[in-house]
Amino acid sequence: MPLRTPLFDTHSSSGAKLVDFGGWEMPLHYGSQVDEHHQVRKAAGMFDVSHMLGVDITGPDALAYLRTLLANDVAKLDAPGRALYSCMLNERGGVVDDLIVTLLAPQRFRVVVNASTADKDLAWMNARIAAAGANAQLLPRRDLAMIAIQGPAARAAVWSAWPESLPATENLKPFHAAEIGERLVSRTGYTGEDGFEIALPAGDAAAFWKALRAAGVAPCGLGARDTLRLEAAMNLYGNDMDESTSPLESGLAWTVDLKDAARDFIGRRALTANTPKRALVGLRFLDRGVLRAHMKVVTPAGDGEITSGTFSPTLGFSIALARLPRVGDADPRPGSDVEVDVRGKLLPARIVKAPFVRHGKALIS
Repeated sequence: MPLRTPLFDTHSSSGAKLVDFGGWEMPLHYGSQVDEHHQVRKAAGMFDVSHMLGVDITGPDALAYLRTLLANDVAKLDAPGRALYSCMLNERGGVVDDLIVTLLAPQRFRVVVNASTADKDLAWMNARIAAAGANAQLLPRRDLAMIAIQGPAARAAVWSAWPESLPATENLKPFHAAEIGERLVSRTGYTGEDGFEIALPAGDAAAFWKALRAAGVAPCGLGARDTLRLEAAMNLYGNDMDESTSPLESGLAWTVDLKDAARDFIGRRALTANTPKRALVGLRFLDRGVLRAHMKVVTPAGDGEITSGTFSPTLGFSIALARLPRVGDADPRPGSDVEVDVRGKLLPARIVKAPFVRHGKALIS
């Protein structure tokens, strides 16, 4: 039987089209995926992301443990409420998962991991604690729901639905969070728009969702979430990176912090010993139709593959992320033309600088 979030009954009663997503029964859309996409770009939409797992990490060794577990350096979190994005790597430099980690208090962090990898991640993280003999404890927070409210009007809508949150969140900067009672409000998201991601007790989720709807926030499903994140060139685990690909070949070199030579994080030696042979780049389709994952891309330097592709509702044409061969020590150059194998026909596409859309503004044409 598929897993269900605390908002399942709310989705069902709202007429959502429900689908299996990594073992969870989740809303794909509430009628029109495209309308939901535009609602987020132009106003405010909300997503049930309770299938993702928050994990609290506590103990005297929590900081030292996370500094070896993650490729980005959590020592940069110098005050409670600060957050960063990172990959968690295996010894070969492949991506076990990507996540956001927030410093809640000294010796207390929260990481949020992907739904489809949650069990694997917990096993990996616990094994690393045991291997290091670290005095750190993991607490999976399945008692929490998570709602992402995204769009140019998202923060104002949250304040309308929950006025008590305004003083603590009005001046909250991106990748910062505030604890308000039992809720954690983070100025983060997965759409390329402004907004909040809010973790709250599962029993409060349905009432808060209802209050947000009354404040004008449109419910949105996984379909719009995927087109929005791809327009923003945000990686999807399992498509754009996985345990066989490194962050250096996934457009995520900026998440790998090598400044502290003494910080021997898992995967560091593999990353520094191997020059990337491929790069993740943006593609703009120059023909009709839709680019899809696993389509072959033909380039002068050799063949590559689309990792994520879709039709962009904001731009009006198809876009994709693709992993292509590097040319010597250089990434494929934006403006270069390539060909995509679409059902046996080679059709034209162009390498473009990602992201494609950010804060409602088209960045390519």
